[in-house]
Amino acid sequence: MLPPSPAPSTLQSPGKCLLYCNGVLEPLYLCPNGPRCGTWFQDPTRFTGTVDAFVKIVRHEGTRTLWSGLPATLVMTVPATAIYFTAYDQLKAFLCGHTLTSDFYAPMVAGALARMGTVTVISPLELVRTKLQAQHVSYRELATCVQASVAQGGWRSLWLGWGPTALRDVPFSALYWFNYELVKSWLNGLRPKDQTSVGVSFVAGGISGTVAATLTLPFDVVKTQRQVALGGVEAVRVKPPRVDSTWLLLQRIRAESGTKGLFAGFLPRIIKAAPSCAIMISTYELGKSFFQRLNQEQPLSH
Repeated sequence: MLPPSPAPSTLQSPGKCLLYCNGVLEPLYLCPNGPRCGTWFQDPTRFTGTVDAFVKIVRHEGTRTLWSGLPATLVMTVPATAIYFTAYDQLKAFLCGHTLTSDFYAPMVAGALARMGTVTVISPLELVRTKLQAQHVSYRELATCVQASVAQGGWRSLWLGWGPTALRDVPFSALYWFNYELVKSWLNGLRPKDQTSVGVSFVAGGISGTVAATLTLPFDVVKTQRQVALGGVEAVRVKPPRVDSTWLLLQRIRAESGTKGLFAGFLPRIIKAAPSCAIMISTYELGKSFFQRLNQEQPLSH
């Protein structure tokens, strides 16, 4: 439980960090930096749009801040990408080779299964990434944080965000690969035979990523709200409340903010998804074709 609300005079004491929640100001802890709390409070924490966020972050925190989460992201992204693309190629070849589904729907099924497996394997690493980004802990302190999470919630706590992550990423992958193969096939029919296919993969990846990100945005909103809620609970060190189902959260968001609330953050998500999908798939296709050609040219060893 939170401590009782102090007298107004206590609230004005310097060095206090306050949280506004349900109309009541509650002191959380003494700020270790003392007078620097005033500087922190004056920094912009609300943005009017994506461009405004870029400008204010660069102005107040420097350009390097835009890449501040890169090491934590690489901890999860590198193994996730390797597992995901390898699983997709193998599953697609298996489904087509054994006629378990038509070639038309094979990319959708393979993409969904590959993403589900990847999410299951990588979910503990996403917990690691979240703690690295949200709490700014060192790698030495990270092991202690993970051990504390396991001690409090058991091993299942490492897969705490699996449900909303799977609900967002599995449909995204199914839609992405289905549209990617369609757009790629269509673009290949328009280009000259001797033209490289890297550009085709780039355009097809960008279009498919935009469509998939738009259609699955409501699930991303739910996942973000859950992460924010869990972060707030962890900050005040109280027992986590009962977590509503994804469907109930979708209904609540629609009731409170309307349909547009389900698509909050549309522009930032598209700005991230479209180029990242385009760069990732074109780089993957280029690397795959390079190594395939290298293996074909390499003489067989006896």
